[in-house]
Order: sequence, then C-alpha cells, then structure tokens
Amino acid sequence: MTSNNNPTVVLVHGAFADGSSWAGVIDRLRARGVEAVAVSNPLRGLAHDGDYVASVAGQIDGPVVLVGHSYGGPVITHAGSKTPNAKALVYVAAFGIDQGESALGSVESFPPVDLGTSLVQQTFPDGESVEVEFTIRRDAFAGVFAADLPADFTATAAASQRPIAARALGEPLTVEPAWKTLPSWFLVATADNAIHPDSQRAAAKRLDATTVEVDASHAVAVSRPDEVANLILAAVNSLT
Repeated sequence: MTSNNNPTVVLVHGAFADGSSWAGVIDRLRARGVEAVAVSNPLRGLAHDGDYVASVAGQIDGPVVLVGHSYGGPVITHAGSKTPNAKALVYVAAFGIDQGESALGSVESFPPVDLGTSLVQQTFPDGESVEVEFTIRRDAFAGVFAADLPADFTATAAASQRPIAARALGEPLTVEPAWKTLPSWFLVATADNAIHPDSQRAAAKRLDATTVEVDASHAVAVSRPDEVANLILAAVNSLT
C-alpha cells in the first residue's frame, strides 16, 4: 500500500446516536477534499470502545484526526493514546476527562441538566451477568438532545437511539489522555441540555484546546454542520 499523507477524519458519535449523525459534516468535509470515516461506537465500556476506535483508526493509511461527540470525547481521549497515526483531536459538545476520571465524574460539580431526569434504565445480557443501559425517554428526547431540530427528525431519532451501557459513563480513564500529547480543538454547544455548557468550557480549558462556541443543542453536528466541519478543517489544516 502506498503511503497517504492526507489526514483522514475519524468521527466517533456518542450515546443515543449513531454514525448517521455525522452525515452533514461528512458531506462538507468531502466537498473540501477531506476523507472521513464515521465509526460505529459500541457504547459498551470506555476501554472497550476506545480500543475499538483505536483499531479502526490504526488501520487507516496515513495520519488521522480523531473527532468525538459527547461520550465520543472520552473514547477518542482513550483511543488517541493507542493510535500512533493520530495527530489531532477534536471535541464536539463533549466530556473532557483526565486519567482516573469518568464521564459522569467530570460533570459532578456543574449544574444539573435535563438529561439527568430523562433517562430510562433497561438491562442487557453480558455473558453470565446482566448489565444496565440507558436511553432517553422519547417524550423528552427533543428537549434534551436536539431542541433546535425539526419535530419529524427528533421523533425518528428518539425511536432509533442507541442505548449506552451505564458502565461506559462511569468507567474511569485508565490510560494517559491523548490530549496531553496531541493538539486539541473544542466546540462548546451553548444551548446544550445534555452536557452543561460550563462543563464543556472547563473541559476545553483543561485540554488547552482551540475553542469555538456555537448557539446549538447537543445535536450540534446535525443542526450546525458548517460550524462543526469548519472546526475539524482547522485541525486538518494545521497538519498540512
């Protein structure tokens, strides 16, 4: 295989979403000549998910820019530490965690958000044990996740949401966070009802990330794909 020096963008969705949430961003990146891959995040556990994303990214020829939305932020923080060809990180309305910290633990000191009272607990089999997973109540989904998107979109998204294992949100990061060695960018969604905007701002400061703020819901990649794509392009351009 010939060497490819053009960065590939690896997009990692978070809880309650899937790879299709990046469709508008992918279109805009491709229009600018940038290839992108939307990974199907397993949503089963931080180390498990991070190792999976690292495996996908590590098999791409050439440098990669890891992009994580929401819980995808901790996943790329883990994955980037195990992906030698990862050159930059982009966090989109995400959790920003350090070693020994979990996604939930990172937001404990910030005001509560609507997500906390809107979760539905279910179970799933895991070998010989039974584990807990969460979805968002369908009647609350629009307000919590995508208040700036049309009702027909949010109704479909609520019905097709992917559950996340409770352990994924509560599992501490066990590796050196990738943002300590890789340059980072961060988009703060200022109308977010799933991760408090002040938590996002604090995470961006901790990561010493190049930061932009966008007046958008948690589903900012869907509602404001231009702004998200532009931030990713800034990271890509920094490498070229």
